[in-house]
Amino acid sequence: MDDEKEIVWQNFLGLLKNRISTVSINSWFKYCKIYKIDDGVEDNKAIKIITIIASSTYIKDALIKRYLETIEELMESILGKNCKIEFILEEELNQKEEKEVTQIEQTTNMQVNTTAPPITTNEIPIESNLIDRYTFDNFVVGDSNRLAHTAALAVAEQPGKLYNPFFIHGKSGLGKTHLMHAIGNYIKKISNKRVLYVTSENFISDFTSMNMNKDANYIKAFKDKYRNIDILMIDDIQFLEKAEKTQNEFFHTFNTLYDMNKQIIISSDRSPDDLKLLEERLRTRFSWGLTVNIYPPDIELKKRLVKNKMMGHAVAALVKEEAIDYIANNSENDVRHIEGAVTRLYAYAAIMSPQKIDLEFANEALRDYLKNSVYMDSNIAKIQKAVADYYKITVEDLKSKRRTANINYPRQVAIYLCRTYTDESFPKIGLEFGNRDHSTIIHACDKIKEDLENNNQLKEIIREIKNNIG
Repeated sequence: MDDEKEIVWQNFLGLLKNRISTVSINSWFKYCKIYKIDDGVEDNKAIKIITIIASSTYIKDALIKRYLETIEELMESILGKNCKIEFILEEELNQKEEKEVTQIEQTTNMQVNTTAPPITTNEIPIESNLIDRYTFDNFVVGDSNRLAHTAALAVAEQPGKLYNPFFIHGKSGLGKTHLMHAIGNYIKKISNKRVLYVTSENFISDFTSMNMNKDANYIKAFKDKYRNIDILMIDDIQFLEKAEKTQNEFFHTFNTLYDMNKQIIISSDRSPDDLKLLEERLRTRFSWGLTVNIYPPDIELKKRLVKNKMMGHAVAALVKEEAIDYIANNSENDVRHIEGAVTRLYAYAAIMSPQKIDLEFANEALRDYLKNSVYMDSNIAKIQKAVADYYKITVEDLKSKRRTANINYPRQVAIYLCRTYTDESFPKIGLEFGNRDHSTIIHACDKIKEDLENNNQLKEIIREIKNNIG
């Protein structure tokens, strides 16, 4: 069931990218996910009731006001039924789960030791907000993130002693949040230190609630939450830029923790120097420790990310190297986008039950998702010209009846590319290559597919030709 919800959500995010900007997605949908999908009835018709978790009331209200119709429309296109969208706040969900746990505990026959020593402050449990699946073990390391990974591990091993504060910056989707949770999970595993992970939006929301109530209990609760801890992690600090009062509160929180040698970990989409709307005194403090940048992944790291996401899946053995290369070469420089491509590929495979997942299958499954793919813009004439230019022959040679090796093999390459990167049928492709028959076109495609299995040079040639298709 969890896999189904994840597949639906990733498909939804993929379709959403065609409707709104990446900035809007990161602002409003980044920390949302599907809580449950239920069957329902409305106007005597079967519907799906989708409950989405929102991180705050502010986010929930914005989603309802701005995007409810879009969410319904896209979910209906994915699930094939009318959909009703409901929202639940993380806080409400946590309270619900706590209530259920309390009820379970009350029904058990547990004897309470009234002579037990009083609980100290550091023994009081705290909701860390950590996501268990984000660890150092499953963080895929490459040249673009090696420094950040090494420094993060050092911070986890000696919190408050090395690199304090620890500031991670880089574009969205490169693994900053994964590293932060990995640090927190590592510390929780080896110690009883109190760890708190929040987004800057959570901090703003908590501060706003305290400020509106102006109640001593609210103020105490806020300060206990953010200052009576050992490790504070604030994700996406850039959203504090326009919240001046919140910046002042965070300044004092920072000072309190720093003076007590408590570890502070911050992430942002920009370096401290580029956060121009943050107060100078905050930016100065961010530079007291270590600042690291996570860069976009290179091709080799993207391939490892694809393989890591595929690991352990039932159909992983069916995936050919050419399909992995295709995803790595055509996906955005964004870990979530790469993971979304793999999720879609597996969802499509679950429906189609292929004998193998090769380049042609991957292209078919992901043609609407990988926007960088040449599939969207290619036609037979463009491909013929790119191949002819690479092999220093003419388009007329490709269409001719000549079968010499210097003509025939480039022709097979061109036919393969036309079949893989266009919607054209075998007969149509045959017509454009000198009226060749159906079986000749199939043979050419199969020949190049087979060669690609073991010929790295041909892979590079295909990649170069593809990049030159104008």
